[in-house]
Amino acid sequence: MAVILIGGGARSGKSRYALELARMRAKRLAFIATARPVDDDMASRIARHRADRDPEFQTIEEPLEIADAIRSAGDGAIVVDCLTLWLSNLMVAKRDVAKEAERAIAAARQATVIFVTNEVGCSIHPETALGREFRDQAGILNQRIGAASDEIYWMVFGHPLRVK
Repeated sequence: MAVILIGGGARSGKSRYALELARMRAKRLAFIATARPVDDDMASRIARHRADRDPEFQTIEEPLEIADAIRSAGDGAIVVDCLTLWLSNLMVAKRDVAKEAERAIAAARQATVIFVTNEVGCSIHPETALGREFRDQAGILNQRIGAASDEIYWMVFGHPLRVK
C-alpha cells in the first residue's frame, strides 16, 4: 500500500504515467474520474481519457465523494484523476476542502492510491478573486496530499522526476 502524488503542468504526461505506475503496482486496477462534462471541451477531454484507458481499469466517475469511491474500489491500485478538478467541484458545492482532503487521505492509506494533480501556481497570475482563491486552494490541497504521500513525482515534458 502506498499513497502517491503525481503533479505537473497541463499535458505533461501525468495521467499516462499514473496509469503506467498503477499497472506496475497491482493486477486489480481502478480509475476514479473527477471531471464533469460541463462544456464541449471537457466532454472531449473526458472521451479522450476514456479511450486512452485500458478496459482492465474499473472506472468510477465521482466528482465529489472520492473517499467513498476509493473505499468502494477496494484493494489493488487506484488512480484518482484529478485533484484540481475535484477541488473545483468541492468549491462550487461549497464543501470544506480541508475536511474532504483528510477523508481522502484516510481512505487512500487503505490501498495503493495514485493521485494526479495540476500545478497551477506556476502559471499566469489569475485576474479574478475566484481564480486566485482556486490557485491558493490548489496549492494548499497539493501540500496536504504531498505531506501524506509516500512518493511524489513531478512530470516534465513527459518524464517523471521523483521528488519524494
